[in-house]
Amino acid sequence: MTQSIVVQVGQCGNQVGCRFWDLALREHSSINKKGIYDDALSSFFRNVDTRAGDEDCSGLSGKKIQSLKARAVLIDMEEGVVNEMLKGPLGELFDSKQFITDVSGSGNNWAVGHKVYGSTYREQIVECLRKAAEQCDCLQCFFLIHSMGGGTGSGLGTLVLNILKDEFPEVYRIVTSVYPSAEDDVITSPYNSVLAMRELTEYADCVLPIENQALVDIANKIKLMSHSGKVGAIKQETAIISGQGGVSVQEKPFDAMNNIVANLLLSLTSSARFEGSLNMDLNEITMNLVPFPRLHYLVSSLTPLYTLADVNIPSRRLDQMFSDAFSKDHQLIHANPKHGLYLACALMVRGNVQVSDLRRNIERLKPSLSFVSWNQEGWKTGLCSIPPVGHSHSLLALANNTCVKPTFMELKERFMKLYKKKAHLHHYLDVDGMEQECFTEAVSSLSSLIQEYDQLDATKRLIMEDAPRLNIAV
Repeated sequence: MTQSIVVQVGQCGNQVGCRFWDLALREHSSINKKGIYDDALSSFFRNVDTRAGDEDCSGLSGKKIQSLKARAVLIDMEEGVVNEMLKGPLGELFDSKQFITDVSGSGNNWAVGHKVYGSTYREQIVECLRKAAEQCDCLQCFFLIHSMGGGTGSGLGTLVLNILKDEFPEVYRIVTSVYPSAEDDVITSPYNSVLAMRELTEYADCVLPIENQALVDIANKIKLMSHSGKVGAIKQETAIISGQGGVSVQEKPFDAMNNIVANLLLSLTSSARFEGSLNMDLNEITMNLVPFPRLHYLVSSLTPLYTLADVNIPSRRLDQMFSDAFSKDHQLIHANPKHGLYLACALMVRGNVQVSDLRRNIERLKPSLSFVSWNQEGWKTGLCSIPPVGHSHSLLALANNTCVKPTFMELKERFMKLYKKKAHLHHYLDVDGMEQECFTEAVSSLSSLIQEYDQLDATKRLIMEDAPRLNIAV
């Protein structure tokens, strides 16, 4: 059985990560009634025998759980969130060796996070990552969770990504990046995001870009569904509205948004954690969805939305779930995949769904979706038998689609508005090791990325609608 390590950087990364661990434990406990340490748990948890002086007994499958420890590294240059986690219901899931914290924060400055704290804590981060890796029998993937707008998440987060590439070049790096909205309250977020984008493009294997505003819209949509009577009332302490098990028992403004991202990670890792008739290995995501190394930004969508909340409703038509996955209303980024060009697409299904259901819906949807001419059958599918808690089925769609381009174009535009005036630039250039070339190289990298998507979009008109199609391989 393979293992993965979750690296949480900054306030956003740690809050999302905390929700992931809380909800993952909820899923495992609903299946593992006897409290036996098994392969499913070993993928993201260690079994520690506290009676033997914290001795790791993860290799002893079938043993009773003594004390579960998350395979995680938590980094934040403001210690508030981490301290709250330690005091909360999940405090025993981590130990002090898994935390790297400071007290002053990065001041919404990528250069401080990347250059200052990166230099100060590099050796400690390397040691912490190595220790976590040594506790894995077969390390397959690092999941990095961070935000793009602040200083620690963008700056130190991408520094950690560089370290992972240097220290563990053979281990996959899947990054979940939360992008700021246009109305973000951090004035320097365009600088931080563009500087971070260069690192993501160069050093990540896959990036799942997520927009704050898209999360807000989905959370509001779910609450509206419950109030309209279309679904049952959302129960308290659920996957969508509860902060229980996370940072605080009392709900905070970002709890619902963090929970949606955590559910994305649950679906993404379900095949690694549970068995299924057609499991999709984590390395297959990169292998099948990233035909060009730089174009590794994947648009994600979750459906049905009510699986994000505990509501009692009859199951909707299965086919509707597949249709919704290709609707802009279910995307975790404001993008319309039907207006873009697909390089590849993965459908990761959980629950009571058959291979025949997958084949039928792919054939039904294909005519409305534009794929590149050389990959008309670019579908990857996975079936995990364990559904979300309390539901019969769910679907995560991951699309490598040129529709991400407008998001990057808007980000570049916001960056240039500041950069042309040299506004706030001195805060960055005052940091040791930070040169103006960092800005020019970053915006050049982003421009090049946009141009690559442009070139693909230009081929869309050349695709023959009646091109011969092969049978779908699942």
